Amino acid sequence: MPIRDERVAGRAFLKPLYDDDYFPDQVLDRCRAVLLRLCERIETDRPADLAALYALTHAATREFNGLKAAFEAAGSEIETVAREEIAEEFWFIADAYGFTDADVEELIAPREW
Repeated sequence: MPIRDERVAGRAFLKPLYDDDYFPDQVLDRCRAVLLRLCERIETDRPADLAALYALTHAATREFNGLKAAFEAAGSEIETVAREEIAEEFWFIADAYGFTDADVEELIAPREW
């Protein structure tokens, strides 16, 4: 399903990480796919409140948790720069879909990175 929100569809997710050779593109592609699936779920499910949004973002965060081994196998990791960039992308998504009062730490609460 293509993303309908123009601001989200035009976003170059994780661009600073793609610009850094420390982060392997093939793993970043998987991360970007998680973010795009999150956007698709938001557009499809239309969460009515923050609790519903957090349920979706927590599922996406757990997908990121599952990518730890892929980063390590490629000689990388989700370290400080990556953590901040990923958190910023979750905040961007929440804001783009009208959840301006979302708490960024709650968006990614189940993170293990």
